[in-house]
Amino acid sequence: MSKIVIMESLGISAEELAMRKRPFEENGHTFVDFARTTDIPTLIEEARDADAMIIANMPMPGEVISACDKLKFIDVAFTGVDHVGLDAARAKGVAVSNASGYSNEAVAELVLGMVLSILRNISAVEERCRAGQTKDGLVGSELKGKTVGIIGFGKIGRRSAELFHAFGCRILAQSRTRKADAPAYVEQVSQEDLLKQSDIVVLHCPLNDSTRGMINADKIALMKKSAILINVARGPVVVAQDLADALNNGTIAAAGIDVFDKEPPLSLDEPLLNCKNCLVTPHVAFASKESMTLRAEIVFDNLEAWMNGNQKNVIL
Repeated sequence: MSKIVIMESLGISAEELAMRKRPFEENGHTFVDFARTTDIPTLIEEARDADAMIIANMPMPGEVISACDKLKFIDVAFTGVDHVGLDAARAKGVAVSNASGYSNEAVAELVLGMVLSILRNISAVEERCRAGQTKDGLVGSELKGKTVGIIGFGKIGRRSAELFHAFGCRILAQSRTRKADAPAYVEQVSQEDLLKQSDIVVLHCPLNDSTRGMINADKIALMKKSAILINVARGPVVVAQDLADALNNGTIAAAGIDVFDKEPPLSLDEPLLNCKNCLVTPHVAFASKESMTLRAEIVFDNLEAWMNGNQKNVIL
């Protein structure tokens, strides 16, 4: 029988977690739950004798994986896996699965909310209203008719495209490979053309060697002065200081940022907390009540499939 360690909260109620564990426990498997930590000796001690490990977006360094001789499976309750020491897992023959698809709706809806908030100056007009003032000088713009460029046209990018299309936007998209099954209303263009033409640029791409630092001062300079940049991908896709400088200098108009070079809480000297016209949220795009429930369902389904020798959502 297997020992499974849950290394951090999965964002669901204790009752739901118990319900999802029950079928496994009835078959003799055991679970141990831990609070999130980044302390490597603690992580090693917690996971040393585990057969399987469940994590969300907490870092799981290769040093920890290498020290866990019994570990056979890492069940990642997240879409991206750049926080997992995959080289160490590969070297030890540890299988890795992710929870792809759980947050498609949550992320796409936050993107839309950010854009609407920026276009209509919602934060600023709320402050005005609470201070007994008027909207003077803060009348915003409509989304209808805007050109939206989506970099990274996977499932989340497609859902964002659907929502923006429903608002009457023109949709441009760019991915590493051309998508033959893209909807007819999506124009697939080069990244340069997308940046030049878009009123709103949305980043949905993964973090890898080709995308790290991809949106830098040179790329931002291609954008319209009236453009908005939304990053719900990974923080390091954007060079934070370059974006902060661009916002302060008026190179582009505004940004909505949900991801940073590190996980919040952020240092108060983070450039994107200290620049003009930047709406920030502490990595919440993936997190809704509905997405957390769907994520747990996928994670425990992954665990069952791996135990039955039929691994799903395979990363390694």
